[in-house]
Amino acid sequence: MLHLKEVRLLSEKYPTRDHYPFNIDVLRNTRSIAFSSPVAFFVGENGSGKTTLLEALARGCHIHIWSGAENTRVDPNPYEEMLFLYIEVEWTDRIIPGSFFSSQIFRNFAGLVEMWEADNPGQIEYFGGKSLLTQSHGQSLMSFFRARYKIKGLYLLDEPETALSPKSQLELLKLLREMGALGHAQFIIATHSPILLACPGSVIYSFDHTPVKTIQYEDTEYYRIYKTFMENPGQYFKGEK
Repeated sequence: MLHLKEVRLLSEKYPTRDHYPFNIDVLRNTRSIAFSSPVAFFVGENGSGKTTLLEALARGCHIHIWSGAENTRVDPNPYEEMLFLYIEVEWTDRIIPGSFFSSQIFRNFAGLVEMWEADNPGQIEYFGGKSLLTQSHGQSLMSFFRARYKIKGLYLLDEPETALSPKSQLELLKLLREMGALGHAQFIIATHSPILLACPGSVIYSFDHTPVKTIQYEDTEYYRIYKTFMENPGQYFKGEK
């Protein structure tokens, strides 16, 4: 089952064309993205706009993004977090709660869970029953994923593979397939991982094309690069002494 059917980008209403994120070509020229699978991937080079749209989706779907330490910029960009004001989301039935995950802010969230547990014992049971701070980063992530994704919701993940070993990525891949197949969870994931992209039945949206388009797994740059390297790693060192 799909909770979120489509996101439409209202580029004709953008307040500027000269500042991020409204100066990203793919976000100016993609009219909409329709979702057809409970597991969808956003792929593309860094700066292509995939994470930017993912964060705008979170805000547009009223999903909170836990903040880490605040960074003070000398020249702040007033448009930086405004994209969500210029998108429309279409739900299959009604608004569904969910969560936004980024490994960069997970430690901050894990600390908050520890505080909740201290004030109201029992909260940790919702996150695997064991302190997220006492486990390794990868272990705590998988504990969080297993507990959270049993709940009906829309789940947005930004490069979850950054803190996961290949073995843990395979565990997450299996979890995505299982939870998506059960019909209660929908996932939209920005990733560079050829392991996660192999999820059966998923749809891959490439932000390296303008407008965004769907591509096959074997056509992703990540698959081609890893395949070529694994078949002949020595070719990357030719000419070196």
